Amino acid sequence: MGVNNAANSGFLLWLFIPGLWTVLLLAWVAVGALLGNRPLLHAFALAVTLLGVVWCVLSIFWEGAATPACPGGVPSWWPSFIPVPGF
Repeated sequence: MGVNNAANSGFLLWLFIPGLWTVLLLAWVAVGALLGNRPLLHAFALAVTLLGVVWCVLSIFWEGAATPACPGGVPSWWPSFIPVPGF
């Protein structure tokens, strides 16, 4: 707590939150357009898509907060055929 608590409020209010809403809305619309009128499959695919978006956001913005950095930037267990953004 202190004087600089609101230092990032402009970024959060004007860039990050609208950008996040846009990404989530596009994911929602894309899943709905691809799956049509099948509610159960639509709900499952939407949940998987949103979990993927959340995973991407956490992997980009939460660098090294919980675990130490990997030597090459990629964990040893990560499959080599899946590209890792930013590394």
